[in-house]
Amino acid sequence: MRLGINLGYWGAGMDGDNLAVAQEADRLGYDVCWAAEAYGSDAPTVLAWVAAQTERIDVGSAILQIPARQPAMTAMTAATLDSLSGGRFRLGLGVSGPQVSEGWYGVKFDKPLARTREYVEIVRRAMTRERLSYEGEHWTLPLPDGPGKALKLTVHPEREHIPLYIAAIGPKNLEQTGEIADGALLIFPSAEHLEDTAIRHIRAGREKAGKTLEGFDICPTLPLALGEDKDVHALADMFRPYTALYVGGMGSFKQNFYNQLARRMGYEKEAAEIQEKYLSGDKAGAAAAIPHQLIDSTTLLGSVERIADRMRAYAAAGVTTLTLAPAGFTLDERVAALRAGTEALEHAGLA
Repeated sequence: MRLGINLGYWGAGMDGDNLAVAQEADRLGYDVCWAAEAYGSDAPTVLAWVAAQTERIDVGSAILQIPARQPAMTAMTAATLDSLSGGRFRLGLGVSGPQVSEGWYGVKFDKPLARTREYVEIVRRAMTRERLSYEGEHWTLPLPDGPGKALKLTVHPEREHIPLYIAAIGPKNLEQTGEIADGALLIFPSAEHLEDTAIRHIRAGREKAGKTLEGFDICPTLPLALGEDKDVHALADMFRPYTALYVGGMGSFKQNFYNQLARRMGYEKEAAEIQEKYLSGDKAGAAAAIPHQLIDSTTLLGSVERIADRMRAYAAAGVTTLTLAPAGFTLDERVAALRAGTEALEHAGLA
């Protein structure tokens, strides 16, 4: 099992520290460094900056938001980053959510699966450097009855095939991801529930495409907090606001993918309470309502030995790249957590 690191969003006051963390991950042999975007920092700029100041580690978008860019632009960005980084770019895509898609980008959040499928097809077709033409429900290239003509990408990517990942949560999206992508970016992954909540759906998609899980990268992100095992509850409490935001507030009553995931993990009643409190403005109450086990099972907490035990469980569940988000209030604490990740992987016998 390989290790990755997720820097999250840029611009939160730790930008210099984030670069130092990425450079330490590069030195330690981490496989990939991911950067996110929502409605603040964009991922490509951050990844170019990190790639320019690291040597071996891959850089990946987790994610480039589909409503933010036309697919041909995403192909241009992927080809450019792959060339500039010397073949170290991984393209992660996702539809984001209705609030961001419609509120920030002005793009209707409808038929996300069909839009994703067409988007991936266009990106991959553009990356072949053949003249780009496409006729679909959501995109037609070139536009008919106009001056446009089929063009081809002028940039030569470092590689013929850039690994393409999709951020997926729901069963149908997971199945389609298995069918059309090279990897899946997962969030709030519990090793004990991973087969039922994610991998069986991915496997079904692979089978639909006539493939197996061999070579497919299952890549969940987990926060990591290093400490004494006796302090696990206090460590878990660090992530209550984060979990409450996603399970309670990242969406509406009718449409919150993270809340639905918590329900599929067996937290039906708790997920409803968290959402009700959060959306009514009681964020503290929502955080307090999160069961400790939900946080503990979707993070890596405690000593190196305890983290190693959890890593074994994820490897047994089918994870191929475990992406860590090292927690800490200072750079030294985050670097210590980063180093604990590699130590735990070795202790688990997975390096």
